[in-house]
Amino acid sequence: MLPADSGTGTMNDLTSVHRTGVPRRTLLAAAAVAAAAGAVDWAAPGRASAATAGATGASPALPFADPGRAVRPKFRWWWPDGLVRPDEIRREIDQIADAGFGGAEIAAVHHSVTDTAALDTARHGWGTAAWVTGVEAALSQAARRGLTIDLTVGPSWPAAVPGITPDSEAAVKELAHGAATVAPGATYTGPAPKPVHEAASGVREQRLLLVQAARVNTANSTRKETGLDLASVRDLTSDVTDGALNWTAPDDGTWVVIAYWVRGSGQTPEAGPHTDPPAYVVDHFSAAGTRAVTDFWEAHILTPAVRRLLKVSGGALFEDSIELETDGLQWTPGLPDAFLEHTGRSLLPLLPALILNNSNQVYAFEAAVTRQIRHDFWETVSTLVNKHHFTALRTWAHSLGLQLRSQPYGLQTDAIATAAILDIAEGESLGFKNLDDYRCLAGGRDMAGHTVLSCEAGAYTGSAYSTTWQRFLRTMGGAYAAGVNQTVVHGFSYAEFPGVNWPGYAAFTPYKGVAGYGESWGPRHPTWTHVSDVSGYLGRVHQVLQTGRAKADVAVFRQTGYSATGIGASWFTATGITLGWTHQFLSGPLLDLPSATVREGRLAPDGPAYKALFVEGDFFYGSTVTLALRDARALLRLTRAGLPVVLLGAWDTVVPSGVPDTGESDELLSVVKELLAQPLVRKVTDKAAVGDALTALGVRPDVGYASASTLLNAHRTADGVDYYYLCNGKHAETVKPPVAAVDHEVTLHRTTAKGVPYVLDPWTGKAERVARYTEDGDSVTVRVTLEPAETLIVAIGRPGLFGDRNGARPHVVDSEADEARFTDAGLTVRATAAGTYRTVLSKGRAVSTSLKDIPEPIAPASWRLSVQDWRPGASATRTTVVEHDLTLDALVPWSQIPELADVSGIGRYRTTVTLGRGWTGGYGARLELGAVTDTCRVTVNGHRLDPVDQIRPVVDLGGLLRRGANVIEVEVATPLANRLRVSDPAVYGGVARGAYGLLGPVRLVPYGEARIG
Repeated sequence: MLPADSGTGTMNDLTSVHRTGVPRRTLLAAAAVAAAAGAVDWAAPGRASAATAGATGASPALPFADPGRAVRPKFRWWWPDGLVRPDEIRREIDQIADAGFGGAEIAAVHHSVTDTAALDTARHGWGTAAWVTGVEAALSQAARRGLTIDLTVGPSWPAAVPGITPDSEAAVKELAHGAATVAPGATYTGPAPKPVHEAASGVREQRLLLVQAARVNTANSTRKETGLDLASVRDLTSDVTDGALNWTAPDDGTWVVIAYWVRGSGQTPEAGPHTDPPAYVVDHFSAAGTRAVTDFWEAHILTPAVRRLLKVSGGALFEDSIELETDGLQWTPGLPDAFLEHTGRSLLPLLPALILNNSNQVYAFEAAVTRQIRHDFWETVSTLVNKHHFTALRTWAHSLGLQLRSQPYGLQTDAIATAAILDIAEGESLGFKNLDDYRCLAGGRDMAGHTVLSCEAGAYTGSAYSTTWQRFLRTMGGAYAAGVNQTVVHGFSYAEFPGVNWPGYAAFTPYKGVAGYGESWGPRHPTWTHVSDVSGYLGRVHQVLQTGRAKADVAVFRQTGYSATGIGASWFTATGITLGWTHQFLSGPLLDLPSATVREGRLAPDGPAYKALFVEGDFFYGSTVTLALRDARALLRLTRAGLPVVLLGAWDTVVPSGVPDTGESDELLSVVKELLAQPLVRKVTDKAAVGDALTALGVRPDVGYASASTLLNAHRTADGVDYYYLCNGKHAETVKPPVAAVDHEVTLHRTTAKGVPYVLDPWTGKAERVARYTEDGDSVTVRVTLEPAETLIVAIGRPGLFGDRNGARPHVVDSEADEARFTDAGLTVRATAAGTYRTVLSKGRAVSTSLKDIPEPIAPASWRLSVQDWRPGASATRTTVVEHDLTLDALVPWSQIPELADVSGIGRYRTTVTLGRGWTGGYGARLELGAVTDTCRVTVNGHRLDPVDQIRPVVDLGGLLRRGANVIEVEVATPLANRLRVSDPAVYGGVARGAYGLLGPVRLVPYGEARIG
């Protein structure tokens, strides 16, 4: 139980920081060990080892206030291939740097371009001299400004290069099939069945791999698959002469003849062409495919200047999600041999259970065997893609001074294992279904000792030029709690392209004639005037979440390591998270990493330090209780070393994940029986009992609430300091009903016995010791009040950690006042109503404080509004500003003001508040802005305040108010959609008119303040 709060009033101790002031496995294990793991040093911007964090004795507050470029957010920077000018490239680098971002990822993307002739790919395509000149300009200017530049593997996605054809060894392949039904005793005569789909354009060759016959067994049929008898499968390839087959079926049932054809898929990158000759997607499962990429770069892109600048940039080679699109089964010529090496059996007799028709399975054997065959196949494919693609690309990237960042999903491969190989794994806010998709990648990252989990952030369907930064922040709040700590914003478009309309070229809009994806951020947006506030916030969040090592309460074992599925974990996803539990996902290869050891009951004690391992049935195969024998042995090893394990399901009937060898099923049962007999293992059959099983094992979360909450949390430790990121958020954007406000006590584990809590404000960069909390051994309990999507960062460490003078002073454990604060004057209490307030200090002493004559809240009666109305200018990249001046008796959206109904731009609201003669000292006030669309800044009596929390726009005016007249100005910047609805109605006319401006209600809430102690 958490200590009860016996005080009265609204407790905002942790939400009101002072804001005044002026401006197979061996391969995987070896790869993970070889990868360097970084951590952020609070004493200096950038990355350093966790061991050096704090060792210098410097205050960690400074880099938090001004985080280095290495931890600041990046942009996905879209170019119309090489149709760019070096001077414009340098100008855009400056724009990104001046806005407080840390870098950009250059990508050739032009989904909005319908007349591709304007691109002139022969002269300006990806990889041409024009492209390389643009890259050199970007790298050189980025070096001057301290930015990092990432480069995509090829144009658009998936990875592709010119110079190969669909028939080349290096091009992506598919296994197509053709089939014919043969009646009992009938004879099939004729050519081997042709593929059910014609070959893609550009494919000239297809090779007959195999012809088989199999008897239909309706008992094995499913709603979509034709059942076959595995024992009946026979190879007819030797009966094919000059392409023709003559074969008589036995009379014991209906048979199918299946021909398998290997051919290029002919896939090209998204929204091409990008090159001349056309680029084709490479084979991600063979050395030849990756070699085609590196050979092209070496020959065409890596000029001496580019090589030199890449060493300076410290960026990354980036690959988007693996969206290999084929009509048949993804294939590579080496698959049969790889399958034999991996499983010890031939792949060919099993092919009927694997072939696909437009992503749909066609045939099935008996259900359990089919499941095992498919598991073995995709496990083999995972091995190939990790070896020949990701590991090979990473090695090559390192030779250039780059890291490898990639989105390792899109296929049915083990993304969790791949995340352990990559320097930086990346997810995405558009494609991920919920936060568990990030937790899959975070598990691989943390078990391998890496630091960064990136996110392609802020792509929203149909939201071009109507996206708000508030929406962006609401999306990302939960992602950070799930392990994300780098943001690649989607995105920033190159400014120019022939024939585009105002406000300039945008890679994803128009999209199919209407408003497209995401945004094209930059100076074309009114909100760009405030964007440094947002980039500063994101950089500080990243700074904290890249410090030290991530901690998670429980590791959830996955027999199948897919991501981007939205499939979570029993109990933890629905219940455990709401009680403060954190979890990550592991797959089998991670149990072979050097970190997979147990010390003092923790798995990976120098990394995520999981307190328990949770295992359930395989969600991707009907929740069947399966386990590979090697994984069962690993679990037994771990629990014998002291790790608690909870198993959900009928584990006394466990079966192998893949097709078992002789005796393997019995041996698996024997190992699991021994596992279940271990003292630190609990088996439950009802998912509701998982929490009780953990309690019985003595396992508790690092963060706890008395009852279910929408609060999400992430925990990191460095040099004896615990950092907690808290967010009142949703597990997924689609979760309903909407999240309500949080107002309850939260208990936080502390590593340092006498550690005191600080709140770190990511909007202002300020650190302030928490004044009111209770202690109980290795934990502190604080009250947390957060609006939906609002975030809070708490650090617990030695007194004076942030260079403050209040670190060792007694604190408040209970108070009748609204707030207790540590200020420059010492320990103070605040209240918004006059009265005498009793406060109990940590030393046991009780103090009474009287606050008198506190004014009532003030709602400004009228506002003067000056608006800069942004409109199309003389060219697509020029903006004309029209001024509007109005007087408002009430705050209403611009859409309800005739002069402003279709206006986008910047509005400055000015009002005057007169305070009486009694306002002479001991008073302050909070300014509550209510609803604002979109970004805002506040100025009081000529002093611009620190950045405003764009989710909860409430600012503390501290001592800035004075007796008499006080001028308050609120500057609001809007999206562009309202103007585009009328300036470009053919594209944006269907976009709903937005409610822009300062909507309120606005209140000035005075408070009394007095020092105690």
